[in-house]
Amino acid sequence: MNIDIGITEKNRDTINTGLQKLLADTYILYFKTHSYHWNVTGPQFNTLHLMFQTQYNELWLSIDLIAERIRSLGFFAPSSSHQLGKLTSIHEEGGVPNAEDMIRHLVAGHETVIRTARALLPAADEGGDEVTLDLLTQRLEVHEKTAWMLRSMLEVRNP
Repeated sequence: MNIDIGITEKNRDTINTGLQKLLADTYILYFKTHSYHWNVTGPQFNTLHLMFQTQYNELWLSIDLIAERIRSLGFFAPSSSHQLGKLTSIHEEGGVPNAEDMIRHLVAGHETVIRTARALLPAADEGGDEVTLDLLTQRLEVHEKTAWMLRSMLEVRNP
């Protein structure tokens, strides 16, 4: 059935390509955050364990929003870890890093998602896709705030 939502097929396709990358980056960041929740150790265990749980729960919910936007535009969301792996820009380190490196890796992951979302803004704007623009704005706000909070845990202030 034809899709007639006021966004051309070409624009929907371009937006879909960006959303698929955003979905892949978000999914890999979700998995990384969840695995860090399981494996964190050290003096900040309780703080990080709980913080990572809050973060992976938020990421999990956002995955569904992004995938449903892809479907609303008439495309199928990536449906395998292989597809997600090919689409993501997030580096997977392997192994279990120490707590401080976990935080650094998550900052880098959130910043990657921010760049992926920001790169899609012009296509969504050009296509007149206000729904995707709204989704991207919401995701940018969450990821920028989360990256700031994580970075703050790494700062050492001199008195």
